Amino acid sequence: MDPKQWIDVTTEVQYSLDHFVIPDHYEKALTSVLIPHGVIMDRVEKLAKLIVQEAKGPLVVCCVLKGGHQFFADLINYIKKNVTRGGKSVPLSLEFIKVKSYSGTESGTVKLSLTDEECKEFAGKNILIVEDIIDTGKTMVQLLQKLKQFEPESVKVASLLIKKTPVSNGYIPDYVGFAIPNAFVVGYALDYNEYFRDLDHICVISEYGKDKYAIKN
Repeated sequence: MDPKQWIDVTTEVQYSLDHFVIPDHYEKALTSVLIPHGVIMDRVEKLAKLIVQEAKGPLVVCCVLKGGHQFFADLINYIKKNVTRGGKSVPLSLEFIKVKSYSGTESGTVKLSLTDEECKEFAGKNILIVEDIIDTGKTMVQLLQKLKQFEPESVKVASLLIKKTPVSNGYIPDYVGFAIPNAFVVGYALDYNEYFRDLDHICVISEYGKDKYAIKN
């Protein structure tokens, strides 16, 4: 994928929290706004148009829970708006999956919330996986390998974010919203221990935030 097909976000382009509406309970827990909500929405609309233009038929759109649900919902809405505005019509069916990657004795395996019997329904269909962020890329590669066992017609991946990290395996999705710095980000349904999903903007968490919302033993 051509890097020009995503927006490259750098550490120099971060916005002061003072310029945005941030829930009071999160103010000290964040250092900056990395991607404002309005910019996210414009980019999601563009990705929806690209997906519709390149779709070869009906799509089974699979949301990877939990972090991908907001991106998924907005993406689906923009795909539907494309039709109402006179664009190409693409029939959609929706699926929701949870993915668990295991370490230790089961290293290299991925467990889906869908059973193999349910996955057999993917045979011969065009699948679009919707994910919030690609970090190392390992889990997504394993997920794609597993899905291909059920012989879909095609499998593509849309990820709102990819992280520029030295531990990446080099995997790049078919559709990418933003490439972000190697920082821990929250908001727009991305969480830290289940917090920050209610934050509209994508923000960088502070050390205070990490400590406040850490899992206490």
